[in-house]
Amino acid sequence: MNNFVVTLRCNDVPGIVRATSAAIVTVGGNILENDQFTDPVTNQFCMRTRFETETDDVALVRSTLDAELAPFTPTLGVRLENVRRRALIMVSNYDHCLAELLYRHEQGDLPLDITSVVSNHPDCAPLAARYGVPFFEIPVTKETKPQAEDALRELVATQHVDFVVLARYMQVISAGLCRDLSGRIINIHHSFLPGFKGARAYHQAYERGVKLIGATAHFVTSDLDEGPIIEQDVLRVSHARQPAELASLGRDVERSVLARAVKLVAEDRVALVGHRTVIFSQ
Repeated sequence: MNNFVVTLRCNDVPGIVRATSAAIVTVGGNILENDQFTDPVTNQFCMRTRFETETDDVALVRSTLDAELAPFTPTLGVRLENVRRRALIMVSNYDHCLAELLYRHEQGDLPLDITSVVSNHPDCAPLAARYGVPFFEIPVTKETKPQAEDALRELVATQHVDFVVLARYMQVISAGLCRDLSGRIINIHHSFLPGFKGARAYHQAYERGVKLIGATAHFVTSDLDEGPIIEQDVLRVSHARQPAELASLGRDVERSVLARAVKLVAEDRVALVGHRTVIFSQ
């Protein structure tokens, strides 16, 4: 048997689930998992369905779904579950998030293919080499930023990348690249937004005596660090923690939050609805 994952998003009207089920039955399918949600703000209906069938013909499954669902004009995704999403990871100097993703991938905990690691510094090349992942250094300056982003676009195209992960990539993505890869770039950030922006966020947090630290994984938009949120977590801390201790604890939260977010996206469990996300958890 072959497992398929189908994702669907459209305006909520009667008959969507019936039509989807009818298409699955037509291709000899048996539903194994189904999640759905209607966003009360936008009236967008979101659904993720996993089913098994003897056929492995993706074109047949998609055309059958298209025919049944035509009256609803949905945004539709159809994928054989064993054909994994392809991700490109970007990083600068900090390697903790990259190390977490590479380790979980090696252990089989992240169901995706990592096509390459891209960095504006050479520091993480040995780490990528240790896991057998191609490494590309693309330096970025104010003058060369357009050329650097064009080089990234070329890698995304030639490597057939489904989404990009910013694993502490410390460069601002241009509005043009955000548009080109809309809904396809994931970033990790400390949860001190909007109060503690910048590279020394943990020092600012220490000076203000914070009691919670955390991290947020979100889709990248042209509004810096304000994209739709995929995953978050926090950790309670004491006034006695020094900045270095806060940073160490923060790194633990950052890498686990980013890994969970990447897994959700890789499994097609994230639906973008306006400025929000719908998460179909396991």
